[in-house]
Amino acid sequence: MNLRIGIVLGSTREGRASEDVGKWVLENAKTTEGVSFEIVDIKDFDLPFLGTTEDMSNVGKWNAKLNELDGFVFVVAEYNHSMTAALKNALDSARDAWNNKSAGIVSYGSAGGARAAEHLRGVLSELQVASVRTHVLLSLFDDFENYKFKPRDIHKNNLDMLFSQVNDWAKALKTLR
Repeated sequence: MNLRIGIVLGSTREGRASEDVGKWVLENAKTTEGVSFEIVDIKDFDLPFLGTTEDMSNVGKWNAKLNELDGFVFVVAEYNHSMTAALKNALDSARDAWNNKSAGIVSYGSAGGARAAEHLRGVLSELQVASVRTHVLLSLFDDFENYKFKPRDIHKNNLDMLFSQVNDWAKALKTLR
């Protein structure tokens, strides 16, 4: 059973670090057998904030992309002790496309993005997404140098464990869809 996992970039802000973090996640995922990973950048979908337009064509494209995937690794930036508004809107712009899938979280911020990840877990639970226990927390103080992403080697083991858990849960949950 070949699984497809989307690495969701959760920030759309100019100068964001999520692109570099997402590429790092993807590069490390390439050793995972029987699973294909891809970057899914919410910025590419230009999602309208809910209730601001009647044109839902981009929301339809977003849902179609999510329906192709068996699970997710969310790259989450912490803004003001929570996830970005763009990520929350992207989560709210789909419903059934999230159901019975797995998710891992790679977060970053001054406190490793822990508060954003905890908010994300609550929303994922409501959307019937099983978030795995292993969580990669990247510190702005220790994993970035002059605002450039330079992850410490210590994260590699957690990232491998996260992939394993996301894949196992994705495989199990696929039987429910």
